[in-house]
Amino acid sequence: MFALIFLFFFLNIPLLVSRFTQPRCFWRMKENKDKDEDLVTGCVFFLTTVQRPVEKDYFNHILNTQTTTKNFQFLLALAFSMDEINRNPDLLPNSSFVFECPEGGCATGTKFYSHFYFFEEVHHFPPNYMCHEQTICVVVLTGPNLATSVITGTLLNLFTPQQVLQVTYGPFHPILSNREQFPSLYHMAEQHTSLALAIISLMLYFNWNWIGLAISDNDQGTQFLTQLRGEMEKITVCFAFVNVIPVKMHLFLTRAEVYYSQIMTSSTNVVIIYGDPDSTLAVGFRRWESRGLQRIWVTTSQWDDTTSKNDFQLNSFNGKITFAHHHAEISNFKTFVQTLNPLKYTEEFLARLEWMNLNCKVSASMCKTLKNCLSNASLQWLKVETFDMAFSDESHDIYNVVYAVAHAFHEMFLQHVYNQPTDNGKGHYAHCFKLHSFLRKTRFTNPVGDRMIMNQKENLKEEYDIFHIWNLPYGFGLKVKIGEFSSYFPSGQQLHIYEDMIEQATGSRQMPPSVCSADCGPGFRKFLQEGMATCCFDCSPCPQNEVSNETNVEKCVRCPEDQYANREQNQCFQKAVVFLNYKDTLGLVLTLMALFFSAFTIVVLGIFVKHHDTPIVKANNQNLSYILLISLIFCFLCPLLFIGHPNSATCVLQQITFGVVFTVAVSTVLAKTVTVLLAFKVTVPGTRMRYFLVSGMPNYIIAICTLIQIILCIIWLQFSPPFIDNDMHSEHGQIIIVCNKGSVTAFYCVLGYHGSLALGSFIVAFLARNLPDTFNEAKLLTFSMLLFCSVWITFLPVYHSTKGKIMVAVEVLSILASSAGLLGCIFIPKCYIILLRPERNSLQKLRGKTSS
Repeated sequence: MFALIFLFFFLNIPLLVSRFTQPRCFWRMKENKDKDEDLVTGCVFFLTTVQRPVEKDYFNHILNTQTTTKNFQFLLALAFSMDEINRNPDLLPNSSFVFECPEGGCATGTKFYSHFYFFEEVHHFPPNYMCHEQTICVVVLTGPNLATSVITGTLLNLFTPQQVLQVTYGPFHPILSNREQFPSLYHMAEQHTSLALAIISLMLYFNWNWIGLAISDNDQGTQFLTQLRGEMEKITVCFAFVNVIPVKMHLFLTRAEVYYSQIMTSSTNVVIIYGDPDSTLAVGFRRWESRGLQRIWVTTSQWDDTTSKNDFQLNSFNGKITFAHHHAEISNFKTFVQTLNPLKYTEEFLARLEWMNLNCKVSASMCKTLKNCLSNASLQWLKVETFDMAFSDESHDIYNVVYAVAHAFHEMFLQHVYNQPTDNGKGHYAHCFKLHSFLRKTRFTNPVGDRMIMNQKENLKEEYDIFHIWNLPYGFGLKVKIGEFSSYFPSGQQLHIYEDMIEQATGSRQMPPSVCSADCGPGFRKFLQEGMATCCFDCSPCPQNEVSNETNVEKCVRCPEDQYANREQNQCFQKAVVFLNYKDTLGLVLTLMALFFSAFTIVVLGIFVKHHDTPIVKANNQNLSYILLISLIFCFLCPLLFIGHPNSATCVLQQITFGVVFTVAVSTVLAKTVTVLLAFKVTVPGTRMRYFLVSGMPNYIIAICTLIQIILCIIWLQFSPPFIDNDMHSEHGQIIIVCNKGSVTAFYCVLGYHGSLALGSFIVAFLARNLPDTFNEAKLLTFSMLLFCSVWITFLPVYHSTKGKIMVAVEVLSILASSAGLLGCIFIPKCYIILLRPERNSLQKLRGKTSS
């Protein structure tokens, strides 16, 4: 079973491929007529069978009639169809199919009734033909315009309601489906039930969302407008204008300039035309083109021949895009016509009647594009490249009508309908009712493979061929099949465009744009203009950290917290995780500074330890100097906790170490200033300060002040300890890992406590700055506290004006600067004396200075 399915599929691959890969190109020569009377006025034919043979020459006297070019096409199609049937031994084997048209060519329906008669007998009976005469039913073929079919149907219903059947070969009109008014009328053309969907699909494919529309002011135009709006609601396609053209000429002429101005001033490049090609809409269309109005006109195949005298420019993409019902190619049409009269029906003559099939591949070797080929072509060259004559939609309908009627007659003959009694009271034409019954049920496949069903309710879904038509210089016209639309395919796969054929015909695959507003690309969002259609909008960039990666979005999407929008705001990227790293330049510099000052402080401590017995070391409480130097070492090492990837331990140690170590350092300075002040108070007679100095009270100052700071830190850790925080917003495209203080109030309490100790030390040192002593360091302490306070006062505004790792760097710099200030102001002058001026640090020098 699987093998059979596979074999069936494999054998049908060529058919499936050819369905979408057979290009079709056509050429013709315009007659350059631009008169309103040249519009198609309609054509009426009589069809019947005769039980005698007819020769091919039978058609010559009919084809020699004088009529319009368009109607002459119908005569040729009718003659070709009947000749093909008459030569078919399997269809109507005992009869011949014949037709007749009114005198003077194809006339309107008002003139047809006087010509309702049967045909002259044709002689030369071959064997096996029934030679007795019988009166048979006549079929009237009317079209292509509505008026002809309506007038003919009305007359038939009044005078011969039981004798004649009517079949139309023009476009489908709902009014002709009224069985009460036209009981014996049949449509051959398919309804345009999917035309609106096909056109909107084409608009969507070429990104045309700003289109114009011109329709006739009748029920058919209104129905099409309703279908078109129904499809447009599903996607964003808008009307730039809708011109409803009156069907009465005098009403149209009063507003003709308004319609022209509306199209001329509109920004759209695409205009849909829908209506009868013999209406006032066609008159308006001819005038628009004749005045140089160039647009892409989208319409149906009935408008193929509605052209003006003006030729389009070679570099223009303007022209007509037409939708024609899909039909298989009918071969040997040109050969048939030329055999009727080879001298009359030349290639040039036929090219003025109908489109000629052209070899699409000639442009690859001969010229760059098909448009260039035809612009520089000669008739001799075109004859070589032409292989047949094309059928219009109406000609296809005539072809199918002839076969439908032939099949209906054939079924009647097979069932011997005429040999049965006709006592039903209908008289001589009772067999027409039988033919009516057979015709209504007719289903057949024509010789080229098209499946035909006369009952419109059972018709298959529609297929359209899409053509692009250009008028070129020297009267040539070019028509290229650029795509297909099949309504039975799934949604989204119904339209198939041959971009290579567009390129082969014009040199480019791109079509002109037709939009109200340019697309808002990625990184932008659209907002509608007040009072305008939804296709008209303005574009604005997406807000910060929001992106859009599609066109015409109404709302941008915010990037997640751990991502950021790129500069174009069309994509979110993962943010880089950064912190004050040892590998960064800033982090490396701060680390080297911290290590340098720590090492330098150790060197100073070593100097003091080495020269511990010198007067300058002993003069200001040697132990307090050691404590201060050791605390400064830890102060310089403290910034190392701020550098590197933060974790919970380092976040806590940063603030606690900073708070406690600096408290020890500043309280030590306070103890030294108190020691200086007490030392001079002791020497004053009658004072009781000696007890405080001898009891070591300054040492208790360090312990008490440090204990208070430790209590503050414990409270801080208890209620709101520092923690790791991700700073998503300080730096674009970065996640900065920092240590959050936890409680900002606690941080400023610690900092404020440092400030109060520094302020107390400054005040005490300031009071003792002028006390007489050789090694009085009160001035040094005053200046150090002044520098310390300046650093941290400056720290506050700078700290709050920075973000991210720069904020951490500011805090580290403040720690290093204030610590370096204490070291430099208090100990550098003493080291200078110890190392460079040792004579000022001797007991003999001190005694000499005292005695003097």
